[in-house]
Amino acid sequence: MAGPLAGIRVVELAGIGPAQLGAMILSDLGASVVRIDRTDEVPASRPPAPSPELLARGRRSVALNLKSARGRRAALALIQSSDVLLDPYRPGVLERLGLDPAQLTSDQANLLVARMTGWGQHGTLAASAGHDINYIALAGALEPIGPPDRPPTVPLNLVADFGGGGMLLAVGVLAGLFERERSGRGQVIDVAMIDGVATLLTSILQLAASGTWSARRGENWVAGAAPWYRAYATRDGRFLTVGPLEPKFYAQLLGRLGLDLDDWPQWDRTLWPALEERLGDAFAGRTLREWDDLLEGTDVCYAPVLSVAEAAAHPHISSRGTYVEVGGVLQPAPAPRFERTPGAIDRPPPWPGQHTREVLEALELPPGMVEEMLSSGEAVELA
Repeated sequence: MAGPLAGIRVVELAGIGPAQLGAMILSDLGASVVRIDRTDEVPASRPPAPSPELLARGRRSVALNLKSARGRRAALALIQSSDVLLDPYRPGVLERLGLDPAQLTSDQANLLVARMTGWGQHGTLAASAGHDINYIALAGALEPIGPPDRPPTVPLNLVADFGGGGMLLAVGVLAGLFERERSGRGQVIDVAMIDGVATLLTSILQLAASGTWSARRGENWVAGAAPWYRAYATRDGRFLTVGPLEPKFYAQLLGRLGLDLDDWPQWDRTLWPALEERLGDAFAGRTLREWDDLLEGTDVCYAPVLSVAEAAAHPHISSRGTYVEVGGVLQPAPAPRFERTPGAIDRPPPWPGQHTREVLEALELPPGMVEEMLSSGEAVELA
């Protein structure tokens, strides 16, 4: 498989979403990724349909019992033949499994160990469980989202899990690989979702430092307080968005709606409630299709609110191939796009244990060890 990361070998310890996304990005960009699954997660027989785990696409799967001596030995052999180890567990789990990152990087000087957690490897909450909603709450990202008279609105699980987690994991690995080219040495990378959320909040902190950010929910233009930066309902019960932040784009929006710019200065907050009503009435007077015909492709900063299936069929997204179908399943195409070394989806998502024998037989293990592990259950292959 071609791609900018061709030749890079990654071992991924099976975990949930954030680390999976990071591994998917590395695989899409050409890295060879092997996922170590738990032996008790291997199906009793080969399922009739492809695995639904889109986040696991592009990998091979080997199922090992890491609590057994031979399972750990096989895992170590796989790690020693690789450049990167992705650890999705809570702090201390890898050490208890006998795969201490400090020891691994001591024995294998060029190894990168990227540790993906919510709270980080140290801190008062490091050993606690948590999920996206908790990380964005504590980091300060959840509080400003939503109307002022209701609890904050949960923005799916995109912010901490995937923006501040999986994406940051991929960035950390890429930076570590680049640094290794100069030093010849690997290192341990502490990837914490709460740190990633804080990084994503940089622009908000910039607004606060400039004195243009309100501490009260519902009062900030970027959170929907401005009538020209929000979603509106259309006559057919659909929704559209407008966001003309720049004055010249704002003027275009008013002009296309038949409103006089002199009557509606953009930053006069006293007029925002009345302008919201005027815009709401205007957008409710036509169907979404009619607004597409009038506003799409102009500089008023417009887009319809679409489902993912609708988005995939949209002329712009379709022309770029932003979404693709692999095995009959809609999914995002590899990104970003490289001119000379484009990424690709190497293979569909594996079922746990699908490539166990194939992966183990390629390692330098003692004669007969693979068969002994398979017969003892220390390794399991998908039947």
